[in-house]
Amino acid sequence: MLIEFFARTGRMVIGVLENIGEVLILFGQTVYHLRHLNSRLLLRQMAHLGADSLPIVLLTMLFTGMVMTVQTAHEFVKYGAQSSVGGLVAVAMGRELSPVLAGVVFAGRVGAAITAEIGSMKVTEQIDALRVMAISPVAYLVVPRLLACMAMLPILVIFADGIGIIGSYLIATSYADITPFTFFNSIKVFAVPHDIIGGMIKAMVFGSIIAITGCHKGLTTAQGAEGVGQATTGSVVLSIILIFISNYFLSIALYR
Repeated sequence: MLIEFFARTGRMVIGVLENIGEVLILFGQTVYHLRHLNSRLLLRQMAHLGADSLPIVLLTMLFTGMVMTVQTAHEFVKYGAQSSVGGLVAVAMGRELSPVLAGVVFAGRVGAAITAEIGSMKVTEQIDALRVMAISPVAYLVVPRLLACMAMLPILVIFADGIGIIGSYLIATSYADITPFTFFNSIKVFAVPHDIIGGMIKAMVFGSIIAITGCHKGLTTAQGAEGVGQATTGSVVLSIILIFISNYFLSIALYR
């Protein structure tokens, strides 16, 4: 029994290290093929992956800003700290909530789409057809998706910051009777540009994680349609886990 335990543990560790190595190799190949970027493919992916994700991101962050204000506004008013509500929401949105929640939504929608699309191409041998035509799958499939995710997620985060603050403002003025001047003045007092810039840097890292993870899972898909479903689920779960892990280290590096 003890030998079997160590054998299973060893296989698991080897499997994890193999996956890490494959992802790093794919990232290196992607960086190498940046010089072969097709701008038309990039613009198409930016529209498909980024612009089409805007409505769900806006809806998510609108209600996030509203519920955050509902939970905190009355307590702040009770202790005479109503002049801090707007600033608190703006800082929390810019630093943490917008990049993390937008990243999670992006992983659920975009990461799954990338994996399903590339995985379907893999099991139907379209990836092999690209190689036969002397077209690099990394240059054709991975590079535009990586750059599109890295470019569009920070833009989505800017919109998320704005709509979250608007939702907070609506609740603060109507539910907690905080004046508009008090709300916006607190943002001016507490929030600084680095709060927004740091969130955009986080979003760029999260976008690269989502794209590379989705592409790797898609390119390593096996076992037909069942394998595509398993790869898609694994891509979303792994992307979300990596987003939360990397968010901790990025927060230390950016806001220490």
